[in-house]
Amino acid sequence: MAQASARHILVDSEQQCLELKQQIEAGSDFAEVARQHSTCPSGRQGGELGTFGRGQMVKEFDEVVFNGAVNEVHGPVKTQFGYHLLEVTSRT
Repeated sequence: MAQASARHILVDSEQQCLELKQQIEAGSDFAEVARQHSTCPSGRQGGELGTFGRGQMVKEFDEVVFNGAVNEVHGPVKTQFGYHLLEVTSRT
């Protein structure tokens, strides 16, 4: 079974998501941006979601986490919870 580790940042608007992505691409630390801006409780741990398998997260997450490039920031990804930036940190 495929497994992946990822971290994310959850915000309310697509615009804020895009602005945070630009900050990260310009050199800001993903974990620090997550701690400052993410509305998800995981933000306190730098957005860390741990390791999980297919189907354990919402469908939109699965698409990115199991198909997107590793160690690259993806998003905005819209889910029922809001807008996410996702970074796949490992996948097996």
